[in-house]
Formats: sequence, C-alpha cells, structure tokens
Amino acid sequence: MTPLAPHLTNFLLERLKNHRQASPNTCETYAYAFQLLLNFASKQLKTAPSALTIEQLNERLILDFLTHLQLDRLNSPRTRNSRLAAIKSFMRFLQYRVPTVLDQINRILAIPMQRTDRNLVRHLKRDEEQALLDAPDPTTRIGIRDRAMLHLALAGGLRVSELVGIQMKDLRFDNSSVDLLVHGKGRKQRELRLWKNVAQSIRAWLSVRGNATVPELFLNAQGNQMTRAGFEYVLERCRKKAVKQCVSLAEKKLSPHVLRHTCALSVLKATGDLRQVALWLGHESTVTTECYLQMDPMEKLQSIAETVPTALRPGKFKPSDRLIAMLRGDHIM
Repeated sequence: MTPLAPHLTNFLLERLKNHRQASPNTCETYAYAFQLLLNFASKQLKTAPSALTIEQLNERLILDFLTHLQLDRLNSPRTRNSRLAAIKSFMRFLQYRVPTVLDQINRILAIPMQRTDRNLVRHLKRDEEQALLDAPDPTTRIGIRDRAMLHLALAGGLRVSELVGIQMKDLRFDNSSVDLLVHGKGRKQRELRLWKNVAQSIRAWLSVRGNATVPELFLNAQGNQMTRAGFEYVLERCRKKAVKQCVSLAEKKLSPHVLRHTCALSVLKATGDLRQVALWLGHESTVTTECYLQMDPMEKLQSIAETVPTALRPGKFKPSDRLIAMLRGDHIM
C-alpha cells in the first residue's frame, strides 16, 4: 500500500507551486478540492486523512465523492467538474511516480465531465443595484467598508478574488479619479480608471481603515485580510437590508459574480462594443464575453430592425353560411 500524504504534499507544494508556477488562487482551489475529498474518504473508510493510501482512492470512491458534492453539498455540475479536474490532474502526476496503480489511475481519468446548462447570466436591475449600495450604514466604520467593497465590485466588475486581493499599492489617486491595478485570473494584470464617486467611497474607507499589519485594502473585523467567504457574508447581509427598499431582491440568489455580470451589462449598454467589455473584465477572448449579448435588449432590437421578414401571400378567410354548413352535416353529427 502506498501512502497518499507524501505524494499529495509534493503535488501541491512542488508540482503546482514551483514547477508549474500556478497562481495562489489555483493552488488554493486545488487544496480545497482535496480537503473535501480527504474528509469524505476519511468518513467513508473510517481512516484518518493522513493514513489514507493511494489504492483507497479508487474509481468507486471518486464517483461517490462526486455524487456527495451534488446531492449533499448541492454543488452545480460546473463546480463538480472543477473538483474532478483537480483530482485528474493529481492522477496524471501519479502516473509516472506510482506505476503499480496505473490501471486504477486510468479508470479515474476516464470519468467523464458532466455537461452543463448555459443559462442566462444573473444580474441586478438598476433599482436593485441602487438598493444594494444604499444598504450599508455610512455612519459606521463597517458600513463605510461594506459600501466601498460593493461600489468597487459593481464599478470594476471584479472577481471576488480580485476584490479581496487588492493591496494599498494597487491604488493611485489622480485628482478626483482613482486608478486601480487588478491582478486577474491567469496572472494577467489590467488597470482600470474608476469614477469620482467610486474614488470618494474608497477615500472614505481609507480615512477610517487605520493602520494594519496586512497590505490588503479591505480588512475584516479582526484587522486581517478580508476573505472570499467574508465578502459573501457581507453581500448577503446587505441583500437582506436592501429588501426593504427593493422587494425583488428577496427571492434573488445573489453572489459576488452577479455583481460582475451587472457591471458587464452596464459597460455593454454604454459602449455597444463587446471588446470593451472583454478588456474591462479581463477576459482573454471575446468568446467568453459573448454570453452578455443574450441579455442586452438593444442587440435584439437592432436585429429586429435590420431584418426584413419574408412576405406572405395576401388572403382573407370567409366563413361559409351557417345554414349551408348545417346542411353539410357540420352540426348534425
């Protein structure tokens, strides 16, 4: 039996971090996927996570784990596929290190990804967006921080990892505006110039932020870096408050990415240029950005205006006389 711990440690700390130079967000995502897997395997096999072996991670256990993600944790197929991708990456790493389990590895690599639905992106309407921004209390330190985070997320279209990862050195104020250096997905950087009211929200937070030992812009209640889970908690708290002003938010499932979608649609309506949206969001290709065309009514109205429908031959239906119709037997049978 081959211990799992040494190989998994080498995969996360050496292969991903040093050899592949994966980003911290990627390393964190992989580590969390294996945290879920090992906790599940430990409960199923009644074995401590550190005592698990590679042979125990067979095809049946992986399939049961994927089912657990969707049925018990209510994960979407997209999240399920993400966890499976991390497992497959580790199995490919083991192919050349533990050849004795090659058949087991090939069986796991053969597990298919699930097809995912391409639903319309969820976004906020203008009144919902305004109600959400009005929810934090601007007379308290926490309220000022929450308003600045929400304002920056909506105006910049930031991913939650980009938002909580902003450092003080990434901000540069230029008169009434603010320039923001965003460290995006795939080690890509982009610079955004944001509006005066966004700069005012950030300045208000900086005036009460105080000194901190961490370089990140946004802090939690303990003075440490704001986490992704922490921002999700703040967002849900503000949504509940905003319901009083906009009741449509009561049934709306709100996530940090919904704020990003809202920003994308605002930029698309303002510019009408898909490339501008891709640049603003940090998309590598406009193919990713095309999902927003389904939500822009102006695109559909323009298509209707520019389309010439096929002409139909004129004609008018004339019903037959009721007496003749009766004699024909239409109402006698």
